Amino acid sequence: MVGLSRANDLRILLVDDEPALRELLRVTFEGAHVSVREAASAEAALAELRRELPDAVVLDVRLPGLGGAELCRRLREQEATRRLPVVVLSGGDPDELERARRNGADEVVRKPFSPLELLSLLERLTGREARLPAGPREPPPREEELLLYARDLHHLIEVERAQRRLLASSYRATVAALAGALESKDFGTARHSQRVRAYAVTLLEALAPGFLARDPGVEYGFLLHDVGKIGIPDTILRKRGALTGPERLRMQRHTVIGERLLAEVPFLQGEALRVVRSHHERWDGGGYPDGLAAEAIPVAARVFAVADTLDAMTSDRPYRRAPGWAAAHEEIVAEAGRQFDPDVVAAFRACEPRLRAVHETLLAA
Repeated sequence: MVGLSRANDLRILLVDDEPALRELLRVTFEGAHVSVREAASAEAALAELRRELPDAVVLDVRLPGLGGAELCRRLREQEATRRLPVVVLSGGDPDELERARRNGADEVVRKPFSPLELLSLLERLTGREARLPAGPREPPPREEELLLYARDLHHLIEVERAQRRLLASSYRATVAALAGALESKDFGTARHSQRVRAYAVTLLEALAPGFLARDPGVEYGFLLHDVGKIGIPDTILRKRGALTGPERLRMQRHTVIGERLLAEVPFLQGEALRVVRSHHERWDGGGYPDGLAAEAIPVAARVFAVADTLDAMTSDRPYRRAPGWAAAHEEIVAEAGRQFDPDVVAAFRACEPRLRAVHETLLAA
């Protein structure tokens, strides 16, 4: 069954072999002007995807024939659907959950769940908001029940959105305060986290449009990348001369310490936590803590590495003047394929005027 589609609707492909669940989600979503196409199997879903790509896919992990986890893997292997947001519905079996995540699911939702919570999740992953129903009107008698449902849905969605925006604002304020406290400990890097966050966001948007909408928590990873330095002695952090071998190894532990400190924070799961652990990895495999190379390094960490170098070379430190923008440009371009991902360097060159504008705005602040 295919729901009615309007030009500006958020478009969802729903893949589930339970007609009752499909009906519940279709009625709920269409009440919020979300266009729903349905498929009862993975094979039917693939046929629908060949016909038209939606904004996101919601699929059950247990499907007849080709399972949901396998369907997710196939979507990630195909160029046309590689970046398509995928939400997997699961009964909660740990093996199913692990398979779904390993095969590329963006989110896993356990049954039973709230349709409104699922709608909120889809809005976040796609970066789009559902269009709420129009205001009150006099309905024909047979439409009265549906209109009452639509009014209730309108209210519930508005309340949920307001709560979500308030929570996001609170998260950002808390993280910014923590980053500021860290900078008071790490001598000479005032406002570093704010600058490097702005550079990294600009680069990530240029490299992978829509990434931040699907995983907004990554910004918190940019801000808190050096939180593990809380566990490093001041005698090492504030040393102006070269570090000894043991001191250097101690300093490098800040990435692992930071990951452990933040591991239980729900909104930092995913790419944010990977930035904290992996932002000192190198494209050629010579970085730390894991010696990852090339695409084994999380994409946001690869982006952050360039942003961090850009800020380091365009900001004054107590022990030296900033080399300047031209020197930073030369260094970043020269390290493509060695320290940095060549695609991130290409994105840097493409959006360099925007990065310079960010730099000038932050310096003036």
